[in-house]
Amino acid sequence: MVRVVIVDNDPLIRAGVTHVLGGAEDIAVAATAAVPDAVETIQEHTPRVVLLDSCVADADALSQGIGALPDPPAVCVLSAFSDERFIATALGAGATGYVLKDTPPDRFADVVRCMAQGWTMVSAPVSRKVVARFLTGVSRSEGVSRVARLTAREREVLVLLACGLSNIDIGARLHLSLGTVKDHIKAIFRKLGVERRLQAALLAERAGLLP
Repeated sequence: MVRVVIVDNDPLIRAGVTHVLGGAEDIAVAATAAVPDAVETIQEHTPRVVLLDSCVADADALSQGIGALPDPPAVCVLSAFSDERFIATALGAGATGYVLKDTPPDRFADVVRCMAQGWTMVSAPVSRKVVARFLTGVSRSEGVSRVARLTAREREVLVLLACGLSNIDIGARLHLSLGTVKDHIKAIFRKLGVERRLQAALLAERAGLLP
């Protein structure tokens, strides 16, 4: 069962998203919260996924607060805006999802499931902007050059990460402990010069590692 916490200052939005997810047998909305109560609510209910409204002034600080928790959940920002500034703020603050609020309601359950499994989820209009922005000035040869810094094992981990596998799934696939997977990912980020899984995945694609 995937536990979810919904964070939004608007009670109507919280109720609406709760209703949308209510038909999924494998998803449970553990709690909803307004922004000031979010971190405390997340600590109490330990969700795997947080759906976070991006329209509040302190969304950036809240995302960082969630990320500082001992076992942070995956954070998916729900936004009415596809402006690059909003996207950059959300992803830069640690969110691994950015989904527009006009997404068809029947897609939200799939978003939650994928986020729980370690995927990065972004709406199509957002993904095009993210890819274009990150790859600007990064040639295929540069991507190959960066990836060449990795060991053979690190490249294996990078490919699985880029395919959307969680750290736990990567460990199971490669017969590695969770701690070892985390160490590999830290080394990958350092050698590639990136800070986020999405950035690493894009470089893997740019270097031709993905099928």
